[in-house]
Amino acid sequence: MSHGHDDFAVEPIKGLPEELPDGEHILWQGAPDWKVLAVQAFHLRAMIIYFIVLMIWRGTSTYLDSGSALSGLSAAADLLPLAIVGAAVLTLMAFYAARTTVYTITNRRLVLRYGMALPMAINVPFSVVTSADLRVLGGSFGEIAVAIDKSSRIGYAHLWPHARPWRLRWPEPMLRALEDSADVAAKFDAAWKANTAHLTGAREAEVEQADLSADKGTERSPSAARPLEQAQGFSVSAA
Repeated sequence: MSHGHDDFAVEPIKGLPEELPDGEHILWQGAPDWKVLAVQAFHLRAMIIYFIVLMIWRGTSTYLDSGSALSGLSAAADLLPLAIVGAAVLTLMAFYAARTTVYTITNRRLVLRYGMALPMAINVPFSVVTSADLRVLGGSFGEIAVAIDKSSRIGYAHLWPHARPWRLRWPEPMLRALEDSADVAAKFDAAWKANTAHLTGAREAEVEQADLSADKGTERSPSAARPLEQAQGFSVSAA
């Protein structure tokens, strides 16, 4: 991304690659908190703990070998610049990842717009959502993982860092480091269930029409007779 240039300036609506069709409207928009994202997605805390342990081990080992406390402190301090650079890099990555991300929930779908180097947007229609999970992180923060139908698979590398950790075979989009996550989850759940009910009603109408056609001697369409799979609902877990 070049300095002073907004790669998302051409968006017709913030966070969306195109204008919404008639009947669709935005229910919520938000972005990750960069400080929480640094800890949860970029593992900043784990890296800091790693370097602290490494510095203690190196300093202690050097002290025991040389008998000099000054040598031990010096050996431990040699790792400090590397730790600072590593922490700075992860912090900047988290900051820019959050800055270039917009999550959008409409009455028909979830849209994830993100990309520090290569801007991209992923549409997740509610029709392919099979379940969702709210992971509570502490305070009002949380993360929402969205499981999708296996026929609508999205590559883990394309989603990261907005992917549920370790779900490599069947990646799940994840709204990460959300403030007021319970409220966002409630809006997502309501929109998802309303959309599912609408699709169920439409499918039932198709089935009823197929039944009427069958009564008149017309062969029933297999697709019309197939019931819509029911959504499993939201689950909540603690970090």
